[in-house]
Amino acid sequence: MGLQLSEEDIDEFMDECSECKLDGLSIGSDIDDVLFDLLADKDELVNVAKFWSAIKSVGLRHTDPRLKECRLHFEEVQREAGHSGEGWDFQLDRETFKDCISENIFLIGKAFKNDLVIPEFYSFVKQIEIIYQKCKDNKQGKPADYIPQLARVDPNNWAVSICTIDGQRHSFGNTNTAFCLQSCSKPLNYALAISDIGQERVHRFVGQEPSGRSFNELTLDASSKPHNPMINAGAIVIASLLKPSAHISDRFDYAFNQYKRLAGGEYVGFSNTLYLSERETADRNFALGYYMRENGCFPEHADLIQTLELYFQLCSVQVTNDSASVVAATLANGGICPISGERILAADAVRSTLSLMYSCGMYDYSGQFAFKVGLPAKSGVAGAILLVIPNIMGICVWSPSLDKMGNSSRGVQFCEELVKVFNFHNYDDLSHTEKKMDPRKSKVDSEANSVVNLLFGASTGDVTAIRRFALSGMDMRASDYDGRTALHLGAAEGHLTVIRMLLEQCHVPPQPRDRWSFTPLDDARRFNRHNCVKYLEEYIANLALGSTPTSPCSLVSPPPSISNCITPPKGPSASGILTSTPDIITELANVNSNNITPTSVYRKPIPTSLPNTTYKAFTVTSNTTSDVYTVTSAMSSVTSSVSSHTHVTSSSSSSTLSSNGSLEDHQSNKEHVNVEVHEVAKHMTNLRCE
Repeated sequence: MGLQLSEEDIDEFMDECSECKLDGLSIGSDIDDVLFDLLADKDELVNVAKFWSAIKSVGLRHTDPRLKECRLHFEEVQREAGHSGEGWDFQLDRETFKDCISENIFLIGKAFKNDLVIPEFYSFVKQIEIIYQKCKDNKQGKPADYIPQLARVDPNNWAVSICTIDGQRHSFGNTNTAFCLQSCSKPLNYALAISDIGQERVHRFVGQEPSGRSFNELTLDASSKPHNPMINAGAIVIASLLKPSAHISDRFDYAFNQYKRLAGGEYVGFSNTLYLSERETADRNFALGYYMRENGCFPEHADLIQTLELYFQLCSVQVTNDSASVVAATLANGGICPISGERILAADAVRSTLSLMYSCGMYDYSGQFAFKVGLPAKSGVAGAILLVIPNIMGICVWSPSLDKMGNSSRGVQFCEELVKVFNFHNYDDLSHTEKKMDPRKSKVDSEANSVVNLLFGASTGDVTAIRRFALSGMDMRASDYDGRTALHLGAAEGHLTVIRMLLEQCHVPPQPRDRWSFTPLDDARRFNRHNCVKYLEEYIANLALGSTPTSPCSLVSPPPSISNCITPPKGPSASGILTSTPDIITELANVNSNNITPTSVYRKPIPTSLPNTTYKAFTVTSNTTSDVYTVTSAMSSVTSSVSSHTHVTSSSSSSTLSSNGSLEDHQSNKEHVNVEVHEVAKHMTNLRCE
């Protein structure tokens, strides 16, 4: 295709698109000019090959039907200018370029504004390639041998193709090698039947339950119907419902043309060789047919032989991995083909089809596949798996070697590896589940939103929000476009608690400069935040002397003051100390729940003149559904020095604190208990003193 962009060029180009804020531009009126400026060289010309390479980097192809007009205009300009060769290595000026892309500017603009379902498609594809290579080493299984033509296929074939609901596409491996749909045709025929005659009539003849039996077993449900359309018996009945009044050749043409539309006009063929091979080895399917006719499973006037012939023919329809991925994407897109924009299937038909693919689509492995992968899928004995990720993408994987369940060994592994990396499992969005990669979210947008939320929390003094960001591992030094940090905002708004948390617990630099060279201290001075000015000056001065100010607090906010408590409350509790003088003991030393270490109860400096103070036992009560404070005791000497920021020492009976700061026992031979707080929860839901 001519000039290709390197990985570095692609990253640079997409960064430029982001910096130019294309998302704020109106489609058609100015985005074409900005796009030209991004792609143009120093001579104010755009290389068409570079344009197509940039289009490819966001997942679109120059063969996409939605870009047909753009492609034809380029070809016309190329002919008129006399450019030789079949490539796109020629240049256009601004007006010619804008004229060529004008008819498809909506899709082109959407692509470069990162408005497609996978905004960072290039990064997503690199992750898929890692999984593809990992599964390539899987040599387990062998091709199906009960149909001679399938047994001759090279077991080393391995292909993965992706098509999103916005038509972003990428493929790895033998993606242009044709193979037969086999059982992958079953969900398509079922969807066509429902779209044509309705769900109620279809399910008069076929059930909706997993059979729990082999896919070709001679068995019916309690209503004398095939269990579901995904096993052979059910698929044969569905074939009898496809245009039953038409001639057999017209019935095949109808289904074949619908397959073609589902694939967006891409390759769909027919293998007569495999059809003859399958018909020759179809004793079990003929037996199923006669068994079901005996039990009245077919609609009235259905011709059994013609029905079986049509079933064999539809199993012998060929696709490539590329075209099959578009079929899967059409199902993911609710029946609308993503590359043609045409509705082929009714929405309720797609919903019913995906439901049965989820519960019955993987032969006797369906239950385990739903458990491990959690996505609708249908496999076939030719080695293909159609995997549908609703509202996101369709994937086709193909490898002829089958496991003992009749599914592609590499294909099943790929699906399982996929949901380990990405949050595609049906229940990955539940709260408190393991966080995986979400390709629907732009990394840049996520980071930008996080910074905005952090700065907003600092500006409003929301200590809880600041703590939450810190515990989540966010970089608390992050700044906006102007270099403004959370510390700047906290200082400007006078939120001392925010400033102390950022400096003492999060250890952010105290003097970052914004684009105007202002520091947080400058902001505090400018807005007359005197308490913040005093604290910041002391902190910076101590830091310069090599002693960093410390605080007993951690990322957990301090509990309420413990004062004037006489008797401990009832309920789950942890023993501790309390005092009738609130100024003495001010707070419990909390710890980051991610790094629990023993800490102690701290006090403010004791005044030089202090009246005797009686200490009593206190209780910290916390919700039983949350983590609680756990207090353990250790024996200490009868007397202990009490000074600034030391352990509080208490006896089992009342004691007094003298003015010189020593603790004297009023009962002889009683040992004092040095009470230490060993573990502290992230949140203390209730602190009660009675």
